[in-house]
Amino acid sequence: MSYAARVDEMVFALETVAGLADAREAGVGAHISAEDTRAILTEVGRFAEDKLAPLNTVGDHEHARLQNGTVTTPSGWKEAYGAWVEAGWGSLTGDPEYGGQGLPMSLQVAAADVWNQANASFAINPILTVSAIEVLQLYGTEAQKATYLPKLISGEWSGTMNLTEPHAGSDLSTLKTRAEPDGERFRLFGQKIYITYGEHDLTDNIIHMVLARMADAPEGTRGLSLFLVPKVLVGEDGALGAANDLQCVGLEKKLGLHGSPTCTMVYGAKGEGAVGYLVGAPHQGLSTMFTMMNNARVQVGIQGAAIAERAFQHALSYARERRQGRASDWQEPGMAPIVHHPDVKRMLLTMKAFTEAARAICYACAVAIDRSHGDGPDAAFWHGRADLLTPIAKAFATDTGTEVASLGVQVHGGMGYIEETGAAQHYRDARIFQIYEGTNGIQSIDLLRRKITAQNGAVLAAYLKELGEIAEDARGSNAVALSDAGHILTEAVAAVEGAAQRLTEMLADGENDAALAGATAFMRAMGLTAGGAYLCKAALTAANGQSADRANLARFFCASQVASVTFLAGSAVNSGPSVNVPVEAIAH
Repeated sequence: MSYAARVDEMVFALETVAGLADAREAGVGAHISAEDTRAILTEVGRFAEDKLAPLNTVGDHEHARLQNGTVTTPSGWKEAYGAWVEAGWGSLTGDPEYGGQGLPMSLQVAAADVWNQANASFAINPILTVSAIEVLQLYGTEAQKATYLPKLISGEWSGTMNLTEPHAGSDLSTLKTRAEPDGERFRLFGQKIYITYGEHDLTDNIIHMVLARMADAPEGTRGLSLFLVPKVLVGEDGALGAANDLQCVGLEKKLGLHGSPTCTMVYGAKGEGAVGYLVGAPHQGLSTMFTMMNNARVQVGIQGAAIAERAFQHALSYARERRQGRASDWQEPGMAPIVHHPDVKRMLLTMKAFTEAARAICYACAVAIDRSHGDGPDAAFWHGRADLLTPIAKAFATDTGTEVASLGVQVHGGMGYIEETGAAQHYRDARIFQIYEGTNGIQSIDLLRRKITAQNGAVLAAYLKELGEIAEDARGSNAVALSDAGHILTEAVAAVEGAAQRLTEMLADGENDAALAGATAFMRAMGLTAGGAYLCKAALTAANGQSADRANLARFFCASQVASVTFLAGSAVNSGPSVNVPVEAIAH
């Protein structure tokens, strides 16, 4: 099935629904007009359609391959990456002082949306590089910036993020990789797992951002420091020198994303220790890396929305072609295309609505991040908004990716379970996004314990007030479909507000386990409510030719999904007694 970037939809979602146009009026990204946004995303789409989409199945079939410590990417990937670098796509948000274009992050997220739609295994490499660039721009020394940023921004070098270890999982307090001083630099010894693009043949250097512990470090996460560890050492003149003492010793055999190498990395494999350079302050590595992680969480969220878009396009194309049975609205001879059957329509509408809702949440989060930068009077407000939306964007959008890809398999029927149709690949590829960058359970706990309680609940209150105003506008619409959606949305906003208040009280009273038992249900309620509001906003602001279809989509989503928020809110505050039982009760 051919892939096409829906540029008009993405421009509308970014500019109007997520608020990039409003940000521009406030002075954020004012040098980039709406016409520039369209022009850039049009070219992004053309590149994705021509260069990346044809390699998606190639990567799934061939896999990345490891031999003698060297990883070879699938056929055609190196050439595609060379074209990527030549086109300057890696430089979108980079500091202009080092060769970047200085564009808003929200525009880069929209571009990443397209690249992930076309080929998620390929796109995750530059996504991680963008995160490495951001942490260096904020915390690197002037010498580090001068040495590494130009090549990272151009895409000639790539970046990685090295956190967990075989024994640690998400508990980074137990990390054991050590950093021993060696003059003004350090020597690192240890093993890291699940390192995406930790080794590959696309660039001649890979810049690893590695969490490790100095000898005098305190226990726990407060003792971690962040180090820049290049695959190939770089001289003072910027020239590549000797290979560093690090090695990829294994590639994971994964459910999906086969073209993307997920590596086990050993630092100090030869006993010399991998040369590394401290980034930021000693023992502040986790907080420093959180800049990289929060960027990556939004980027992973858009991966979920992107794979949903690809699965939706795939399923819609199949449903238009596949003929089976009769349909009441089919008047032509022979069997009807299955797209005419009510249950298939239901699945396709569900896929479309979830995709557009998840995309809007991710874009809105990225716009909030853009507006949080600088010293403006409302920067603190937008910083709080970005903090609130980041776990929702990551969790809700990646849940969406898996759910929509699963529906895509279902639309195909039995052929969806057959690899040759391609529907199964989207499902397999999507599943990891719910685990990346802190599982969605961790995101839900973060939302509950830290984000909804921020500034004594003022951040959440402001956001729910905004969603409530959208609901009120929708209720007052002359379009019956939109008015119906608005009434359901109003009830959802009230339910979320009530649940947040009760959960906050439970945390304050020390009922932590009871509150945490409802974290995932609360996250789902937040995501559905926000997604429903953005679909209503899209219908309210759409051009006349599209408003009716958008109003119908908003009503469908609110009636079929947002209506469950009242139940989810109740579940969030009442799950504790059922969940917090002895382990033996679960086993029995």
